[in-house]
Amino acid sequence: MQTTFLAQQFVPLMFIGLFTVLLTGFPVAFGLAACGLGFGFIGIEAGIFPAAMFQALPLRIFGIMQNDTLLAIPFFTFMGIILERSGMAEDLLETVGQVFGPVRGGVAIAVILVGALLAATTGVVAAAVISMGLISLPVMLRYGYSRTIATGAITASGTLAQAIPPSLVLIVLADQLGRSVGDMYSGALIPGLLLVALYIMFIVATAIFKPALVPALPPEALLFKEVNGKSGHHSLLALFLICVAVGYSWAQVHDSVMTPWLERSTKSPGDEIVILSMTLASLTGLGLAIFNRITKLGLLSRLAEQVTFVLMPPLILIFLVLGTIFLGVATPTEGGAMGAMGALILAKGKGRLSMRILSQALENTAKLASFVLFILIGSTVFSFTFNAADGHIWVEHLFLDMPGGAWGFLIVVNILVFILGCFIDFFEIAFIVIPLLAPVAEKILPGLVPGMTPDQAMIWFGVIIAMNLQTSFLTPPFGFALFYLRSVAAKFDYKDRVTGKTIAAVKTTEIYKGSIAFICLQLVMLVAVMVFPNLVTGGIEKAETLNADQIMEQLQMPNSDEPAVETTADTPADVGLEPSDATPGAEATAEPEPEPEPDTASNTDPMKAMLDDVAKDAKKKP
Repeated sequence: MQTTFLAQQFVPLMFIGLFTVLLTGFPVAFGLAACGLGFGFIGIEAGIFPAAMFQALPLRIFGIMQNDTLLAIPFFTFMGIILERSGMAEDLLETVGQVFGPVRGGVAIAVILVGALLAATTGVVAAAVISMGLISLPVMLRYGYSRTIATGAITASGTLAQAIPPSLVLIVLADQLGRSVGDMYSGALIPGLLLVALYIMFIVATAIFKPALVPALPPEALLFKEVNGKSGHHSLLALFLICVAVGYSWAQVHDSVMTPWLERSTKSPGDEIVILSMTLASLTGLGLAIFNRITKLGLLSRLAEQVTFVLMPPLILIFLVLGTIFLGVATPTEGGAMGAMGALILAKGKGRLSMRILSQALENTAKLASFVLFILIGSTVFSFTFNAADGHIWVEHLFLDMPGGAWGFLIVVNILVFILGCFIDFFEIAFIVIPLLAPVAEKILPGLVPGMTPDQAMIWFGVIIAMNLQTSFLTPPFGFALFYLRSVAAKFDYKDRVTGKTIAAVKTTEIYKGSIAFICLQLVMLVAVMVFPNLVTGGIEKAETLNADQIMEQLQMPNSDEPAVETTADTPADVGLEPSDATPGAEATAEPEPEPEPDTASNTDPMKAMLDDVAKDAKKKP
């Protein structure tokens, strides 16, 4: 009786045991492995599993260590740390702040744009939030920004590292869902950029309806002025329009150039066109700035030159990385390696690459990569026992019987991930929860949207989860972005070094309140991705579906040993007529052929036998 009860309730008991271990504060990776091994041994002793079950486990673990896709994680992490330690964040914040500072809400807009750039280059939330908290928060408090707007903009823009490629979350989700990292990047690009636009629209709306909350910088705060006192924005605008013209021109001819070169049978995807157009536009701006400085023509203002030399190199690097991935020239792992090398070149070019920075970057990269791999190994041990107990079937029945069908599944999963994100890290959610939900999603989501392929459905599901996990960095009580800002925000009143005024300390409640509006914006974007899946799947190529005749035509190969025999629809064999029903005189000229022995065709010509089978199957289908 006890064994029967244990067999029936084995899966729920595994969940209870796992949550109990996690609540004790035991490291997640070892807690997962301990639960998997412990319940596996219990199942073996109770006769639920065969005694030799765990003999297959070492092969699973070696398979993880041999997974080339996961190499992209240390490469992109190393690239981000090198760029962050070389002072790129400080340069970007100072420069972009000078561009948008003269307008209301300009510093907040600069913070959001720099957050998006740091997301695309560093992919590390902590680095983005801490850098912007140290540099931008004192500036916004100095000139009277609302504290909730200032703190919310910094924490929210830092979380963009989870949604904009090359994101570590997208790499992990692609691996767990068994899909291409390149497709996951392509699917997340448009929603990530739309989320940035949504943040900026919120700041603009605040500047219009409540301008006192987001004041402009005073003229004395502008650093890059011309000799005649002008700001230099006109020169920057002219350079920007030239770059836009170059990018637009390339977008018009991209398909006619790249499709023949790459020998494609389909048109170039939209995200590829956008990335390469922006790459050429950035290269044009950088080239013009270099030419202007070498020739000393003075065609560009100080502000335009500063923006170009600070902004364009990291932009070109990330566009090249993403562009090679989207073109199919490089895998995400190879793209990450190229990005890491590019980051070293940029840091060396600025004279900021030292052995100390290199050592710190390597050490932090090794720590993060080891952290991810240990959690992945622990989750593999747990899922090994879980699947042996038919846990995936239990989860599938749990969600299939849910009201609302596929939409009910999506809504409940997002609520579950949102709640879990308040308490545990996104890596833990990706490695524990997603493998349990992926089989169910792959079974029921393709039928939700007409014409959606299983691959597109899983990429869509992965981007939805990534957008949801992004909110976990802002939701109390364990929003990591909130903690990062709290660690660098002023804890006591201080005297501002520029104005000489006393600035009140930043309260934790102000940081929490600032995140609420941006959590709502993230949820709005999450709902938009769910309601409009084309935002994700529009840039993903569909696999070409072939019918039986097309398959036979592609598989047909000439036989070099025998002359090709040309048949027509008039032959008796093709129309199924007896010799007497064929053309007159056929009886006298045609000799009766002996019936072939069974399996003769398959023994002499395996290709012909396979084609015959395909034709038979095609005829059976209605």
